[in-house]
Amino acid sequence: MAYRDFTLSNLREKFQIENKVVDLFDDQNLQPISPSQFLIQQLQEAQGLPIKSEKARSELIITPILLEVRRINNNFFTIYSGDSLIVDKEKGLTGECDFIIAKDTGSFTINMPILTIVEAERQDIEMGINQCAAQLYGAYLFNQKAGIDLEKIYGCVTTADDWKFLMLQKNVIYIDNITYYKNQLENILGIFQLIVDYYKSKL
Repeated sequence: MAYRDFTLSNLREKFQIENKVVDLFDDQNLQPISPSQFLIQQLQEAQGLPIKSEKARSELIITPILLEVRRINNNFFTIYSGDSLIVDKEKGLTGECDFIIAKDTGSFTINMPILTIVEAERQDIEMGINQCAAQLYGAYLFNQKAGIDLEKIYGCVTTADDWKFLMLQKNVIYIDNITYYKNQLENILGIFQLIVDYYKSKL
């Protein structure tokens, strides 16, 4: 068993992780962020390409957006793409992650995951939510073993067109009631900024 094999029901049965659908950012001051001309040009160029695979969506759409957030925040975090997050093989908390966002400490290996991002297979957001929820719990335990106590761990599931955010807090996976779309890029960037600002206040 690995992260991709979990369901929300499995997480409840095995680890008592509940889940709730909420307006995740409703009580926060979401400030849309205008994308840079560089990002706009990158995404416009990508639209002219035959993006048929998950790999292409990852390289041409998702990664440029994440790098934009990293630039805005003076490289506060680093991005691991396709790395494994090994927490407990016997319990199935292991496997490759599409993206792990970690605080940038200059380490070559993952040291402090603060955000996991799942690229939904076959454009299936629901399946991606299951996998992302498992990775959030894995990231929480990873940090806990390292003596890092973070109250919240955030996640995101995306098809590159659709973006759905999650958060783990006190054994509950909160799933945002709102799905954001690629034409709402300013809001997507704004949400990532809210998440980064939270970690800046804690780390």
